[in-house]
Amino acid sequence: MKSSIHPQSYRPVVFSDDQAGFAFLTQSTAQTTETVKWEDGNAYPLGKVHISSASHPCFTGAGKIIGT
Repeated sequence: MKSSIHPQSYRPVVFSDDQAGFAFLTQSTAQTTETVKWEDGNAYPLGKVHISSASHPCFTGAGKIIGT
């Protein structure tokens, strides 16, 4: 495995799925210009996602199986 290819600048980032009203705080290297105030009262960078486990049919049970 090559050395020094993985980023070292991890920081706390909030990822938000606005469709489902779901957000979580994790460590990431994602670059963003927006911030959001989290539950602990601190401001964190905000990453917006289009789909998450809270809105994906595979996780919500709303998926349909189509037979051909």
